[in-house]
Amino acid sequence: MTILSNLIEENTAMTLQYRLIPVAIAMSAILSAAPVLGAGPNGRQPAQPVLSELDPGEAATLVFMREEERVARDVYLNMDALWQLLPFGNIAASEQKHMDAIKGAMDKYGLADPSNPDDIGIYFDGALQRLYTDLIDRGEGSYLAALQVGALIEEVDIEDNEVAIAATDNADLQTIYNNLLRGSRNHLRAFVAEIERQGVVYSAQHLTQEAVDTILDTPMERGGKAGGQGAGSQRLGMVEDAGIADQSGLTTRVERLIARNGSGAGNGSGSKSRKGGGTGDCRA
Repeated sequence: MTILSNLIEENTAMTLQYRLIPVAIAMSAILSAAPVLGAGPNGRQPAQPVLSELDPGEAATLVFMREEERVARDVYLNMDALWQLLPFGNIAASEQKHMDAIKGAMDKYGLADPSNPDDIGIYFDGALQRLYTDLIDRGEGSYLAALQVGALIEEVDIEDNEVAIAATDNADLQTIYNNLLRGSRNHLRAFVAEIERQGVVYSAQHLTQEAVDTILDTPMERGGKAGGQGAGSQRLGMVEDAGIADQSGLTTRVERLIARNGSGAGNGSGSKSRKGGGTGDCRA
């Protein structure tokens, strides 16, 4: 079960009157420190208290996703500085936009930031801290290993955002997470394009191979709609991040990321533009 799933399950049963009580999860200190209502101009309270619109599970998920997004950005910034090759720099910039979008929602609902976004590699959540260290170690092995780390991050993030969308009926949050999801699909396409430019057929590391192939065999998405124009085949060449000014994301299944982080390869019958499918193992 993912950390995100745990956040949702542990908080769904709580009643409305306990929404401002710290939840029994790693993020409880952050939630309890968040202001319930921010004073408006001249000390007046806002006309509509927005925090009451979120239940504890929704609030915990939003706060946790903020820090997850930062792990993705920080990993990509480090890989860009180390290898100075595509697509890390572009995707790191996109992740910053994603972080900013989540922060905007947190401000709207009166939630405090879990950690200082300027402290690269330093996180409130211990599991995310360990994850960051492990991903950096893996990515320093080779440019190909760094690309595999990026693809793994995006695969897990796709699942996390799907979980988050299913767990809320808040249209505001659903819009944010859908944008994050679309961004993650595009980021996965970009990473895999570079992996396969290295002569390696990409094998799914977290999602099913069928789910990954479905994403990779469809064009880059723009503005919330599939079918955007790609520069040739996404699988065989570098495609830009489609100018996404929306959202994208990172990971929640932290333990599996740490355990399964590595490179996979294989040979298979392939799918559409793929050279081969394969079921290669990811080795820690």
